[in-house]
Order: sequence, then structure tokens, then C-alpha cells
Amino acid sequence: MIDAHQHFWHPARGDYGWMPVDDPVLTRPYGPDDLAPGLSAAGVARTILVQAAPTVEETEYMLGIADATAHVAGVVGWIDFEKPSQIRTLERLARHPKFKGVRPMIQDIDDDLWMLRDDVQWAYQAIIDLDLTFDCLGFPRHLQHFLTLLTRYPRMRAVLDHCLKPQLRAHSDGAFGEWSDGMTRLARDTGAFCKLSGLVTEAGEDWSIDLLRPYVDHVLTAFGAERVMWGSDWPVCRLRCEYESWHERALTLTAGLDGEARSRVFAGTAQEFYRIPA
Repeated sequence: MIDAHQHFWHPARGDYGWMPVDDPVLTRPYGPDDLAPGLSAAGVARTILVQAAPTVEETEYMLGIADATAHVAGVVGWIDFEKPSQIRTLERLARHPKFKGVRPMIQDIDDDLWMLRDDVQWAYQAIIDLDLTFDCLGFPRHLQHFLTLLTRYPRMRAVLDHCLKPQLRAHSDGAFGEWSDGMTRLARDTGAFCKLSGLVTEAGEDWSIDLLRPYVDHVLTAFGAERVMWGSDWPVCRLRCEYESWHERALTLTAGLDGEARSRVFAGTAQEFYRIPA
């Protein structure tokens, strides 16, 4: 099995601007030894390590971990889209065998239309030219903008992180309908993939399988198992449950799939999308 989305970090690096001060779960170092028990309990053999800081230095930090850690099959890093000169940095990073793609932290940018600005368009073309991936990190308010972006660049390999974070804590029929309609359009009109990840955090402390089920069912119906990949979002998921607990719930939520489809969600889709060697 493959975990398509996990993090390692060390707060002392000083570039995690989003991190709360003195949070008992988040504000501490996390490395491979901390994740090992969860991987073993869940039977997960390989992972994709994803950026958590908007710096090239953190990307290089993660590639160093990947070099020394067998289960890290790929790294999704970061470059500054607002600096076209960083195409040289992207070209250099792309030569690393475990570097897979980039993720700008769009959810933290005040301008919702940032991704469509003229001055950042060079980066998408560079991603295509270098055969890299693009992780879409945003909220439901970004649905239409991602649709515009991904229809503009149909050859860009893109994946929607955390199902674009539906607001489960404030669940309402209207909010679900807006999110589900937007996800349906993205699935129908673009080639984007979707990560089945991050939902427990968005659901709040009183989350339940019944609360998650309509969101999971919709993603699986809209995208199909061949375009859905499971991710832990560890250690962020620890705000609600431990690694193996989320993995177990995800297995329950996908129990209605046949064996081949389930294998896609928990391994095959991530392997195909991130070009992980068999």
C-alpha cells in the first residue's frame, strides 16, 4: 500500500508560518521514526512526502530525508511561482530521482485569484515541460478557479489535495451541494486526480464515519477509483486520530469497492500518478 500524502517537519527550522504556537500535537518535530509504527500497523510500504513550508530550503530538507528513508518514494516540494528565475531551481530539483512535483500553498494566499495571475503562468508550463506534478491545495471557494486553471493546462498532471477541504465542521446541505457540484465539474471537465485525505481534520473532534461517508462516496463516484488515492495527511491527522485509525476508517469507507478498485485507491493510483517504480 502507498500513502499518497504525509509530512515530516522540525519547527526549529522556522519556516512553518502556519504552525500554531505550542500546539501539543503539531508544534513538535516529526521524522521517519515517529511514523514507522503507524506504517507497520497499517501495512503501508511507501509514502509521498509533501511540503509543509513555502521555502526551497524545506524541499531540500525533505529530499535529504528521502535519500535516507526507503519508504519515501517521492517528494512534493515548493518553488516561488512569483519568481520566473526559479525555473532553474525547478530544473535542478527535477533531476533528483525522488522529486515528483510542487505544491504552492494556495489555501494560505489572500488573493483567491492568485493562481490565475499572469506572472505565475510560467510555472505551470514548466511543470508540464519537466513532466512534474501539481498538488492543488485549496478550499471550496477555489473550486471554480482550479477548474479554470486545469482546463487551461489540460496536460498538467494535477491532484486535488484533501478533496479540496469540504467544510465538514459546518456541514449543511447547501455547502455540500456547492462542493459536490464543483468536484463533479472538476472530475468531468479536467483530468485531475483526487486525494482521499484530510477529511478527518475538516470534520472536527466529533467526526464519525457517517459524517464522512457522503463526501467519500461522492469523490469515488465522480472521479472513479482510478483517479482517487488515499493519503494519511499525517501528522496533521493526529489532531483527530492516529495513523492506523484513519487508515482503518478509510478501509471501512471504501468497503463497497471491488478488490481491483480498492487496490487502485490504496496503491495503484498513487503509483501511476507519481510515477513510482514498481
